[in-house]
Amino acid sequence: MKRIMLVVSYDGTAYAGWQFQPGQPTIEGELNKALSGLTREDIHVVGASRTDAGVHAEGNVCIFDTESRIPAEKFCYALNTHLPEDIVVQNSEEVPNWFHPRKCRCIKTYEYKIWNADHVRPFNRKYTNFVYHDLDIDKMRAGAAYLVGEHDFTGYCSIHTTVPDHVRTILAADVIKEGDLITIRVTGNGFLYNMVRIIAGTLIQVGDGTKSPEDVKKALDACDRSLAGPTAPAMGLTLVRIDYPAKNRAEYDKDDIKE
Repeated sequence: MKRIMLVVSYDGTAYAGWQFQPGQPTIEGELNKALSGLTREDIHVVGASRTDAGVHAEGNVCIFDTESRIPAEKFCYALNTHLPEDIVVQNSEEVPNWFHPRKCRCIKTYEYKIWNADHVRPFNRKYTNFVYHDLDIDKMRAGAAYLVGEHDFTGYCSIHTTVPDHVRTILAADVIKEGDLITIRVTGNGFLYNMVRIIAGTLIQVGDGTKSPEDVKKALDACDRSLAGPTAPAMGLTLVRIDYPAKNRAEYDKDDIKE
């Protein structure tokens, strides 16, 4: 038995999210179906990030165990002939059998894209949130700076979040403007349910003057969801990449791998 890691990109528009749901199209469901057909085994992938309905990914990560004789590096090519055109496996490789994408320490990068112009463009409407009123980029950057560091992000997660620990570390948060496209890029060691979309919704309000940059810190310090902005629409969000800095089990502290 060997364990294979896949790096998967997908357009989430047509899917009810990553996680398998009976009777609903999901990324996990499509991967399970394609892998089971390819290997003639009952395969169930385990993903690193359970992205929501309508959210996209350039580099989500998942694993599966198999007895197939297909070389690990060939799985990506074989799988892509069995998957819908809006799901593409970018890389496949064998990993140690202790490796688990959600239980090993990692760094995730998300981007939230905003189309800030008078009119939406048809070809990017599935991948950006259209905001027609002017946004002040400098104020958005000032607000984003308050998010960097280790904080309790209770004020920036959904009330439906089930995990007890809301402390996360944001390593970088930036707002980039290229023409009419604004990108909010956030990198951290983990994210809570709807956290990036709430950050985006809050920074949009900072940009349009509804909130001040200091209001970002107020919601953070108070751990009060009502002080942050709305949850921005899903289509603007993309999971860009997931990095696993440690290369072997010995490099992880015992608390970094949850058995």
